[in-house]
Amino acid sequence: MKREEALEIVKKQLTEHRYQHTLGVMETAVTLARKYGADEKRAELAAIFHDYAKFRDKTEMKSIIIEQKMDKELLEYNGELWHAPVGAFLTEKEAGITDSEVLDAIRYHTSGRPNMTILEKIIYLADYIEPGRHFPGVEEVREMANHDLNQALIQAVKNTIVFLLKKNQRIFPLTFLTYNDLVKKED
Repeated sequence: MKREEALEIVKKQLTEHRYQHTLGVMETAVTLARKYGADEKRAELAAIFHDYAKFRDKTEMKSIIIEQKMDKELLEYNGELWHAPVGAFLTEKEAGITDSEVLDAIRYHTSGRPNMTILEKIIYLADYIEPGRHFPGVEEVREMANHDLNQALIQAVKNTIVFLLKKNQRIFPLTFLTYNDLVKKED
């Protein structure tokens, strides 16, 4: 699917602010893919569709999680997590994208997972560091991403966990598993 067609499909599902975020993620993902030797077209496509389900009705997303036999544990955590696995499902169903690497990059862009592929790492990180993001720690991770994809990813996951802890929010277990897996590989 060509960039323009993908953007046209996604734009209908997003607010203008989220669409601008998506453009930033797309550009960042392509830059990271080029830098770290990943497939630029796959990175571009996954980035475009990463928030495809972001504004879907929570009831619809809950139904999809149950009907598609996704991890039911998702339902016990913040609904912000749901748009990633539901987005992968809807990207395939509605946009006809069947590339499993692209779909997995969408599926795991909020939680991560152990043994992430380079494409999954790039989409997770691009979503975190795109130029429109402004929060404590993002500049440090942007700088790290210029030199070491894995160290930048470890810092991004760590920052996310600390942020959730400070807000007294529950943390999806897959996020802890992701962090532990990344740190273990750096030992």
